[in-house]
Amino acid sequence: MAEEKAEKKGVVQFFKEVRAELNKVSWPTKKELVSYTGVVGLAVVIVCVLIWICDTAFARLFRAILS
Repeated sequence: MAEEKAEKKGVVQFFKEVRAELNKVSWPTKKELVSYTGVVGLAVVIVCVLIWICDTAFARLFRAILS
């Protein structure tokens, strides 16, 4: 019984501390969030294009070697 109460207190204390830490977080504004999302989207597109170019080049190279 005492163990359950101690465990429950520990869980409650944990969530109180989590809430306190989240209040300390510097959250981005909507404008910053949109800007950061655009940067990430652009980076993903660039990396995808680079991977596609490399994949195409290696596929042609291997096809030429094996032919």
